[in-house]
Amino acid sequence: MDKTLPVLYLLILLILLSITSIFVIRQITKTRKTEDQLSKLKNKLTKEQGTVDEYYQLASIYLEKKLYVNAIELLKKALKLKDEENLEDFPKIYNALGFAYFIQEQYDIAIRQYKEALKIDAEYVTAYNNLGHVYEKKKLTAQALEAYESALKYDSNNDTAKRRAESMKKRLTTS
Repeated sequence: MDKTLPVLYLLILLILLSITSIFVIRQITKTRKTEDQLSKLKNKLTKEQGTVDEYYQLASIYLEKKLYVNAIELLKKALKLKDEENLEDFPKIYNALGFAYFIQEQYDIAIRQYKEALKIDAEYVTAYNNLGHVYEKKKLTAQALEAYESALKYDSNNDTAKRRAESMKKRLTTS
């Protein structure tokens, strides 16, 4: 009994260290991959004009790193490449631009960006969810409910829209 307890503690410690090591290695791998992609895209885009997708990818990395001003700049460059052939890429760009403005609490500009995304793709559920969220932040409950209901019209299984729409309905009935 006396000898098994220290061995058991060591075994548990070894298991915990192994699990922690796996998580650390995965995080390092993910970070290195992101940094490699960042480096490649930055180098390419400083030498030549990139594609809409390359600007979007780099902007997405900047958004992850919370470099919102840089992300906005890149997303605006992507928008300048707009033409009829690549129109399907632009809702996600307007949505990302709206998110960048939203995070910086520039709600009116964010609303404008989300609405631009919806002009191009009226069934873009993510933009409806984000638009609803901005309206909530601005205390515009009726508009938020309308945005969430629009999201549910195109995706009835959208848990975020269901939950937020219920919350907005409760707010409207209590006020």
